[in-house]
Amino acid sequence: QVQLVESGGGLVQAGGSLRLSCAASGSTFSTYALGWFRQPPGKEREFVATISSTGGRTYYANSVKGRFTVSRDNAKNTVYLQMNSLKSWDTAVYFCAASPLVATTARAQDYVSWGQGTQVTVSS
Repeated sequence: QVQLVESGGGLVQAGGSLRLSCAASGSTFSTYALGWFRQPPGKEREFVATISSTGGRTYYANSVKGRFTVSRDNAKNTVYLQMNSLKSWDTAVYFCAASPLVATTARAQDYVSWGQGTQVTVSS
């Protein structure tokens, strides 16, 4: 399994942007689909975005479609989440996760490795 470490979180004003990174260890990174999930304060974890193993396919939650972009660099073992036009309700702890499925998946149960999370706070 891969091990994942997120970075890039922080405090940003509404309308601003942040880019999250998730670095992975392990030589099999390119065989995993990757996903981003988030857990807002007092709420359940929810799906945000996913990207296939090759990066050729992506899928987004409706709440972030058109504002967030997921990408990956298999040469650097890193996945990114570019977040634009941030809203106050985007405030959450963001997690990256790896799935042995090569295709995109929004189901948390398909993911076998999780990072520790990074806090994103959007002030209104």
